Amino acid sequence: MDDIVKQALAKWPNVPDCYGWLGLDARGHWYLRDDQAQAAGPFPRSKGSLLQHEKLIGFIARNYESDAQGQWFFQNGPQRVYVELEATPWIWRIQSDFSVVSHTGRGAAVQDCLVDAQGHVYLTSALGVGLVHTLDVPLVAEAVEAGRWLPQEVLAEELPDRYGFVMSPQGQWGARETPGSPRMVDAKQSRKAKKPVH
Repeated sequence: MDDIVKQALAKWPNVPDCYGWLGLDARGHWYLRDDQAQAAGPFPRSKGSLLQHEKLIGFIARNYESDAQGQWFFQNGPQRVYVELEATPWIWRIQSDFSVVSHTGRGAAVQDCLVDAQGHVYLTSALGVGLVHTLDVPLVAEAVEAGRWLPQEVLAEELPDRYGFVMSPQGQWGARETPGSPRMVDAKQSRKAKKPVH
């Protein structure tokens, strides 16, 4: 976590969490989801705007973590911006030497290789489970042929429970709300959400 983020957390410890405003797709791309994108449907059916600002993407990558419930978030200064997932918390890129790097640039040592009924490939590591980028599946085949990884069958729908991650923190948050209960983040608060600190 960036020092500037730690300082902001110490200075403003009680900033409301933000839900639904950030999504991670199956190719490791971040999407900013404004009110209109959220109203159009859940992620990834309504993705929002693709983030392309390299410094902002790098800032998100350095401050991407999970909470005790397996919900992934970007720590934006004092505010947690929870992430809607299309597939898994990590998207892996396979290098020519079969080393593995996450969509955030973190290296990982492969523990298991999993394949679902649709042919999607997942790798597990100490960081957790992640989907292999579609462009890198041929490299996975090479690694399997070389005896590096032994594929095991898996049901994609079982991955969240099996590896302890939440696909939609926004959906979980909405389910926790009851009529008359205070909203952690209402529309006005969302629009006033602090801009990224970088």
